[in-house]
Amino acid sequence: MLTTFARATLGSLRDLAPVVLVVLFFQIIVLQRPLPEHIALSELLLGLVFVVLGLTLFIQGLQLGLFPVGEHLAKAFAQKGSAFWLMTFAFALGFGTTIAEPALIAVAGKAAEALALEGLIANDAAAHARFALTLRLTVAVSVGCAVMLGVLRILTGWPLHLLIIGGYAVVLVLTTLAPATLIGIAYDSGGVTTSTITVPLVTALGVGLSAAIKGRNPMLDGFGLIAFASVMPIIFVLALAVIRF
Repeated sequence: MLTTFARATLGSLRDLAPVVLVVLFFQIIVLQRPLPEHIALSELLLGLVFVVLGLTLFIQGLQLGLFPVGEHLAKAFAQKGSAFWLMTFAFALGFGTTIAEPALIAVAGKAAEALALEGLIANDAAAHARFALTLRLTVAVSVGCAVMLGVLRILTGWPLHLLIIGGYAVVLVLTTLAPATLIGIAYDSGGVTTSTITVPLVTALGVGLSAAIKGRNPMLDGFGLIAFASVMPIIFVLALAVIRF
């Protein structure tokens, strides 16, 4: 166990090394300035250690817990043979993982502040909280629908590329109708959903489901759910912008 953890830690160090080298290069060679007074070298090193340990534990948690559980649930629902419960599970998984996504919480808060500065919502804490919650719920529902669509594609064998092209065609149409101030928020909403919580479970669902269904290939059919989870929030948030603003 310790050997496995040590290997994972070394892997995290290797993955983070390019980021650290880039920061050091621009700080020392390009800017040629010391660290700001409020940032102590000891705190910086301690923060780096925490990042390495956090990344290592996160990856180990995915491999030990989330991936096996996600694949097991997908196979169990496939064996159960109930499309209703499989679709319900797919929606609940997409909604639940997205509403808890830290990146979405951060973006929703910043979006509320920006809209308040533009005068589109009231500039008070209650209005900020309402819009942030509305944005989070909209994105979470969209990801739930996206995972359902991805599961339906696995069941039916629909071509992935045609669905993705159709989705972005809808995005282009809605972009011409939505207020310009909200287009950036909508596009960013598609990015923040593919983050630390959503991706592992949704990927495990797709791979596990395609492996459990006869005639489906995990490589050909198991992946692609994340693509739906990226485009669908853009559509839903743009639609919200058209309707509300």
